[in-house]
Amino acid sequence: MDLHKTVDFARNFSVMIRVQGPDPKGLKMRKHAFHHYNSGKTTLSASGMLLPNSFYDPALANKFFGNSDTQAIQGSLVLTVASVIEPFISLQHRENISQGKHDLIPGSEIDIMVEGKMVAGHGTEVLDQEAPRWLPAKFLTLVEIPVSSSSVQSLIEGSGSSEHGWEVGWSLASYSNSPQPSIDSFQTQQSSMTDKELRNPNLMGKSTTRIAILGVSSLEDPPKLNILCPSKRGDLFLAMGSPFGILSPLHFFNSISVGSIANCYPAGSSNRSLYMADVRCLPGMEGSPVFGEHAQLIGILTRPLQQKTTGAEIQLLIPWEAIATACSDLLQQGAQSSHKASFSNGVKSDGSLDHIHEHPNAGYPPPSLLEKAMASTCLVTIDGGVWASGVLLNNQGLILTNAHLLEPWRFGKATANGEINEFKSNGDECGRYKFNLASISYRRSIRIRLDHMDPWIWCDARVVYVSKGPLDVALLQLEFVPDELCPIVMDFTCPSVGSKAYIIGHGLFGPRCDFFPSVCIGVVAKVVKAKRPLAHRSNQQQRQFPAMIETTAAVHPGGSGGAVVNSDGHMIGLVTSNARHGGGTVIPHLNFSIPCAALGPIFKFSKDTKDFSLLEELEIPNEHLSSVWALLPPLSPKPAPSLPNLPPLPQGDNNNEIKGSRFAKFIAERHDLLKKNSQFNKVESLSSKFIPNVDLFNALWWEDGMVEEE
Repeated sequence: MDLHKTVDFARNFSVMIRVQGPDPKGLKMRKHAFHHYNSGKTTLSASGMLLPNSFYDPALANKFFGNSDTQAIQGSLVLTVASVIEPFISLQHRENISQGKHDLIPGSEIDIMVEGKMVAGHGTEVLDQEAPRWLPAKFLTLVEIPVSSSSVQSLIEGSGSSEHGWEVGWSLASYSNSPQPSIDSFQTQQSSMTDKELRNPNLMGKSTTRIAILGVSSLEDPPKLNILCPSKRGDLFLAMGSPFGILSPLHFFNSISVGSIANCYPAGSSNRSLYMADVRCLPGMEGSPVFGEHAQLIGILTRPLQQKTTGAEIQLLIPWEAIATACSDLLQQGAQSSHKASFSNGVKSDGSLDHIHEHPNAGYPPPSLLEKAMASTCLVTIDGGVWASGVLLNNQGLILTNAHLLEPWRFGKATANGEINEFKSNGDECGRYKFNLASISYRRSIRIRLDHMDPWIWCDARVVYVSKGPLDVALLQLEFVPDELCPIVMDFTCPSVGSKAYIIGHGLFGPRCDFFPSVCIGVVAKVVKAKRPLAHRSNQQQRQFPAMIETTAAVHPGGSGGAVVNSDGHMIGLVTSNARHGGGTVIPHLNFSIPCAALGPIFKFSKDTKDFSLLEELEIPNEHLSSVWALLPPLSPKPAPSLPNLPPLPQGDNNNEIKGSRFAKFIAERHDLLKKNSQFNKVESLSSKFIPNVDLFNALWWEDGMVEEE
């Protein structure tokens, strides 16, 4: 189905929820990123989903509405997140939110906004039949989703201590809990809970996944809706909701956001209880219905998890099968079954689905290609603490990852145990390196988790090679090689700008969370090229080669060493870094990878792991390549033209460094040094002047994932 047809179909189900009530102290907006506050009354909003009448039992629905006729439904049901309703629940019921019936405080009102075509009899009442309409709604009940709340609890507990773990809420929210004195304002208040809830993963899980059921009358029954379950990593979806809806429904009502399933929980099970969504959402989208590419229902969005240390935000999606199980006494059996729906590639004029479409995965790699690349990506841990990602290169258990994961050895630093482990290498008269494998001695535990089988397999590994050249690469070898490995397929051509890029790795969620690698989708934003050294350029080789790939896909800490995959399921790059703001917040969509076109020696070595001379090319100094990874313009032996003056960095009192962008400071310092070299008409080798990776780790790049000690 075309995207615009899926959008038209989704409009039959997506609604906006508006809740308002008395709030003389201005406290009810504390759990929300935006609100209206006027004359002692607070107004909040979220998104919601209109349920088809065929989804629920008429007798129970009429009982909720207070109707005696069990055969005639006098209204429709709407699902939304409980967080928009809870501030207006009476205090005595709020203290026992998970139990019994809940009453709203006197003076509270709930309305929903729907598409005009969904209002019964709209043709005789309004001139603009498509104009959205407000309808009064009734609060019926809150429902716990036990399997989903347990999954959120497991994620939070598996991520370590509460001080460095996760919290519920949008990254736009601040941490102010003061009463709201302003009128009709747009504030970014903390999306937080009580101190007790903030410290209790069980309560956090329940608060994040709890839903509310509302009743509304005078609506047309929406068209038949099929259910897609289960979804897989990499599946595309469309969410429709109303971010910042109450601020201006004209601008925000029923906006769309397109994304994909990044991960599923629990791993390896067809009974999904929680999805991680790779999608850009804004406050107010919680409660949005989520549809597959061919308009099948997947579930509803809820509030995200936000990592305290990095500010990384993970959007959560509650699967429909989890909601249906929790509401089994209300929903019809057809709405609960986990069956493969028939796919439509058209929408009729009344909004119902058209004829059958046989290829639901058109537009992105068939699952077999993407799943093979996922099976080639593994989890790398050191001493059970630091983790990152790796890529399996051959059937003999050779794994490619980043050198900065092995930083204590790569740069001759002391390990956590105070030991010094160095590479010993001999250089010949041409400056080339000879490798002495026997000199590599490490005493830390390196373990690899292979995800190509269910259950996954843990294996010990040893270090084979850590590059001392300009590229951040290292090789590990499994001590025990299991059967039926699934090595990656490399593509050494230069990727096209704008082509799809799938990043596969273990970002954010480490070994304790029991996740398969996540999949995030974007495009190749830019390919940066470097010059080959003249002395090492063959007649067949081009003067320039791809040195860096920038993508728009999300990359998070722990994703180092993951694979960048194209639409054919072939690896085009090795994930190496992303950027941080000066305050430490990660910029996931600004990231850098090493192209496979620059990793030819690695590929050759994977075919003959005894010939270390194949890796010598990676050790050759290359000023142009080093400058690319130092984020500097290439140096030239000719006098450089005068450079534009950059504004001086601001200084705080007593020359103390004020808060700002470490990346900006890094570039400014390199600019000053480069300018001095230009003035003296002198060029020095980058290999002797800079250690690009070390500087960039401190100024720009993330650290690898770290498991918190309990």
